[in-house]
Amino acid sequence: MITIYHNPRCRKSREGLQILEQANQEFELIKYLEDLLTVKELEKIISLLNIKPIDLVRKNETIWKDNYKNKVLTDKQIIEALATHPKLIERPIVVNNNKAVIGRPPELIKTIL
Repeated sequence: MITIYHNPRCRKSREGLQILEQANQEFELIKYLEDLLTVKELEKIISLLNIKPIDLVRKNETIWKDNYKNKVLTDKQIIEALATHPKLIERPIVVNNNKAVIGRPPELIKTIL
């Protein structure tokens, strides 16, 4: 099953959604700003992406700059920050079974369909 973690206000996320719609495959759409992700869900996504938690952070967000930038944080603390402030999560994220990508650029999504 394909899942897209989507923010409708983000152009790249909308482009990623469009790629999935054009692929004519069933998928689940999760608006992660409304349906908040748990620490466990984030840990699983990060593992599938095969990245460090810091690589999922939108570092230009004001929340990050005001509260976390220039601090030494553990991976667990970063994941907790993402769970607490979902606006910090890079988007879109597409998961297809045991593969996942951050859709930046959105064309990367095609590599796991």
